[in-house]
Amino acid sequence: MKKVYESKSSLIVYLVLRFLVILVGVRSIFRHDYESLFLCVLTLSLLILPSFLERRLKVEIPSTFEIIILCFIFSAEILGEIHNFYIIVPHWDTILHTLNGFNCAAIGFALVDLLNRSEQFSFRLSPLFLALVAFCFSMTVGVCWEFIEYGVDTFTEGDMQKDFVVDHFASVTLDETRQNIPIVVSDISDVIVVHGDGSQEALGVGGYLDIGINDTMKDLFVNLIGAVVFSIIGFFYVKKKGEGKFASKFIPKVKAES
Repeated sequence: MKKVYESKSSLIVYLVLRFLVILVGVRSIFRHDYESLFLCVLTLSLLILPSFLERRLKVEIPSTFEIIILCFIFSAEILGEIHNFYIIVPHWDTILHTLNGFNCAAIGFALVDLLNRSEQFSFRLSPLFLALVAFCFSMTVGVCWEFIEYGVDTFTEGDMQKDFVVDHFASVTLDETRQNIPIVVSDISDVIVVHGDGSQEALGVGGYLDIGINDTMKDLFVNLIGAVVFSIIGFFYVKKKGEGKFASKFIPKVKAES
């Protein structure tokens, strides 16, 4: 079993989370909830991913970073999707997107830093450039994820891009003069939907139902915050030539040859 995770703390967290996922999976079978069962199988696969990459890439992932990744996977899939934490827990999605920005910046930084330290490559990158690459890597992952959410919502009629209720908006589409003038619609208390057969129904949401854009911008913004925080940490880590104790808890290192 220790071949899965070498660190004792990481192994304990892995075993606890795997046990909880299996319990949720068994419950899903009895409830004939095969979508949740699929998420459980996916989660079990993702939980061994850090250990797999550690052996495959011959790197040493700090236990603190491993635990954060494991808890992130469990929080996103099991708590978020199956137990509806995205709906019932305020700002759950925001917290995970912020953490994702931090994690992806750490991964991007580590990938370039490993190349930067490798004897097979002759180039040496400055701390500022490494921090910039980490930031760009994190934001690219964040943007690609928003593309995935949009694609799922478009082609499966899902709702990964959660809607926001707003009480005002401005649109040039409502400008009858066709002169690109934003027309402001304010003090919206409800929206009435008129169907093709002429029937009408009020949504009863207390305002105008924004479709995804506010959620996307919020996700990218908090992703940016997480990416900036780690990029700053990574910058000083390289600047001090790896002496920072805090940053070293999040940055993988090449395993020493045995």
